[in-house]
Amino acid sequence: MTTAVCPGSFDPVTNGHVDIFTRAARHFDEVVVLVTGNPTKSSGLFSVEERVALIERVLAGAPNIRVDFWGGLLVDYTSKHNITALVKGLRSSLDYEYELPMAQMNRRLSGVDTYFLLTDEKYGFTSSSLCKEVAKYGGDVTGLVPDIVVEAMKAKFR
Repeated sequence: MTTAVCPGSFDPVTNGHVDIFTRAARHFDEVVVLVTGNPTKSSGLFSVEERVALIERVLAGAPNIRVDFWGGLLVDYTSKHNITALVKGLRSSLDYEYELPMAQMNRRLSGVDTYFLLTDEKYGFTSSSLCKEVAKYGGDVTGLVPDIVVEAMKAKFR
């Protein structure tokens, strides 16, 4: 069975992320959406636990995708779970330049391969940071993040 990990902070998860998860799930037997961060620290909009719960709700019904979290080195997670593939979404060449050295380091440390999926062009401008900024000032992020997340963001910013 081939398992791939889609790691990230996902604070919040966007429709672009969900697109990458579901596309990756067509190529691997199982995809683990791995929420990274320190579960005892609340430095983002949503805690790690809230992010996991939101993603689980968004992906409910996806048969070969599950959600987990990890607070340490990614290669330690992949080694512990015998995972040899990572999947990352790329929006632009800037993402590639950021992700390439990490992919090379992960390969050197553990032998894990990184697969890059190009983001669907309709999500190319979308980022968690930008969505948080828009929502913080009362802007509408409908269509950029799942509806469940839109409501959770509204509740956070009330």
